[in-house]
Order: sequence, then structure tokens, then C-alpha cells
Amino acid sequence: MERKKITLPLTRELARTLHAGDQVLLTGTIYTSRDAGHKRMCEALAKGEKIPFDPTDATIYYVGPTPAKPGAVIGSAGPTTSGRMDAYAPTMMSVGARGMIGKGARLPEVVDAMKKYDGVYFGAIGGAGALLAKCIKKAELIAYEDLGAEALRRLEHDEKDFEIPAVRRLADLKIQNINRSVESIAQEISDYWNGEKETIYGFKNMLFSGRNDQ
Repeated sequence: MERKKITLPLTRELARTLHAGDQVLLTGTIYTSRDAGHKRMCEALAKGEKIPFDPTDATIYYVGPTPAKPGAVIGSAGPTTSGRMDAYAPTMMSVGARGMIGKGARLPEVVDAMKKYDGVYFGAIGGAGALLAKCIKKAELIAYEDLGAEALRRLEHDEKDFEIPAVRRLADLKIQNINRSVESIAQEISDYWNGEKETIYGFKNMLFSGRNDQ
């Protein structure tokens, strides 16, 4: 399947060109936030206050990276379970945020908001944080430093970083169809990797698990 190359920000027009099952390469700015950061931002919005970045057409990666090793841009940066952000995602989309990157299923309320605001949910591969981190060329802490790993960061991704075959495969983002079974997704990834899912980081039975207990 041909990979679609998207340069962020994710405008409404770009979002409408994507479909469930597309394999996408993202280039540009991505913001990071988990549940604590989302809670704080939504509380600010409820008070009529601005949040630390312009949410218009923004893509948010649900990740809490580990500390960077000396000389590294960022530590391991694998996705967290998206369900933790379900209570906040509709609000974020209502103020302009459009892309979400994480793992696992979403609640119907989030799916409804995606339909209403042309939101897109990208599924990243859990367990591949160290390799995904290699696709990040710049990481800047922008707010909520007291939240530690859950602080808000601005990440810069460059398409050229996806040219290394192993990293490229792990960094490909797959738009998730919420109604697809775990088995069908795992099988498709296995086929895509030509059976490599058992050999790369022992990913067997971990890929797109859809479980909410991780």
C-alpha cells in the first residue's frame, strides 16, 4: 500500500483526504500531551483562558517520553493508551485540534467528535518507543514543566528520518478504524512486515492491541 505523505499542520482539507487503513508519514510539528496535560488545558479553556499552543489544526501525540540520554534529542517516545484522553479529546477538537496519535480504541463520544470536526486518529505502534524517538529531530518543552514526562512538548519530525527501513516501518502511522478487530489489525501488520512482528522487539500479540490496561 502506498504511504501518504502529510506535512503538518493537519488542515480540514488534508484530513478529508485520509481514510481508515491509510499508512501515513507525518512531517512537521507535533505536540505531546497525556491526561494530566489535557486536564489542565481543558480546565483553562473552561475558564476562557488560552492554552500554551495554538490548537488550530494541531496534531497531539499521546506520549510521556523518558529522559533523553546524553546527546539524544528525546528519550523513548512510545504511545500511551488513548482512552485516557477520551474525556478531553472532544473539547480539544472543538477548539481546532485535529490530529491525535496514540494506541487503542476510542469511546463513541470521541468518534462522534471526529466526525463533527473532521478529526483524525493515527495509531502508533506500542512498544517501539526507542525507535520512534529516532524520528524526532527536535523536542522543546513549552509548558507544564511540573508534570514531568507529561509536560507539553513541541516535537519536530522530518520525513528524511523515516528513510531507514526498520525505523520507517515502526514510524509509519496507521489510521485506525475503531470498529476493526484486534485480530484483523495484528494480521495486517504481520503481513505488512512480512512476518517480522515476532522478531522485532518481541512484538507478537502487542501490536495495536486495543487494550486499555496498558
